[in-house]
Amino acid sequence: MLRYLTTAFILLPANVLAAEFDRPIPQAQSATAEFWFALAAAALVAGLALVHYTVRRRP
Repeated sequence: MLRYLTTAFILLPANVLAAEFDRPIPQAQSATAEFWFALAAAALVAGLALVHYTVRRRP
């Protein structure tokens, strides 16, 4: 039993070698993506302003 485990631990790293890491190349953002990002950013600012107004009015 121990002989099989030893053999498995010796052969296992040879089978599990990782491939070389290829860095992803960033893609340019489209005009549609920029529009939706701007819309989401404006909605976030509006939501934060609403929360600020609501909390500020608390007695």
